[in-house]
Amino acid sequence: MDLQLTNKTAFISGSTAGIGFAIANALAEEGANIIVNGRSEASVKQAVESLKTTAKGEVTGFAGDLSLASEAAKLTEQYPKVDILINNLGIFEPVPFEEIPDEDWLRFFEVNVLSGVRLTRAYLPAMKQQNWGRVIFISSESGVQIPHEMIHYGMTKAAQIAIARGLAEQVAGTDITVNSVLPGPTSSRGVETFVSDLAEKEGQSIEAFEKDFFANVRPTSLIKRFATTEEVASMVCYLSSPLASATTGAAVRVDGGVIKSAF
Repeated sequence: MDLQLTNKTAFISGSTAGIGFAIANALAEEGANIIVNGRSEASVKQAVESLKTTAKGEVTGFAGDLSLASEAAKLTEQYPKVDILINNLGIFEPVPFEEIPDEDWLRFFEVNVLSGVRLTRAYLPAMKQQNWGRVIFISSESGVQIPHEMIHYGMTKAAQIAIARGLAEQVAGTDITVNSVLPGPTSSRGVETFVSDLAEKEGQSIEAFEKDFFANVRPTSLIKRFATTEEVASMVCYLSSPLASATTGAAVRVDGGVIKSAF
């Protein structure tokens, strides 16, 4: 299937590893021009070189912490227009509610929510002018089923779903779509490190930990395993395409069936 992404320019925040890198790779293989992002010059350079080996379009990068308004301004000055904006930048950390200070609530909101708000605010006018664009927020099933072990993270993911829906309402009647994508537990770099550390601490193999995790922590999962980053990227790649023009304002689940709802 030709996703008709040739000559489209896509920016993916937080895309030097994990889900973000998989999205960048999938879009690059479909012919889109890619702008990757990470906090360090070294990580961005490495990601760009890796993507170029299979990319059909151009691959460039921007090094900067996009949780900072000043860095977002630098990005949009360097790249004033994109056709596809993937707001993927995010952090997570399991912490008991009573131990989350105000500073961490604000930090999580700044990184996970405001980074995407700022970039969308900057890039939406040009999308409106050309009457075409794609904005996708990488949310999480944790935005629907708030995890008790990281409520502040779930709060930010619920906010992303709300923002995406509101923006879709704002651009109703245009050829711009805005959606959120809700991955379930996914074997991204951060999750792999987290799982490896916990498994070692509990004296388990990673395989045993995964089985126990889906039996007790995410028992509603229907696939009973971590999704791959490529599985998430496939959905994002489709939603970025002109072929997905009738899908907007949606919270699209790639959650392995974790959310126990038919709707």
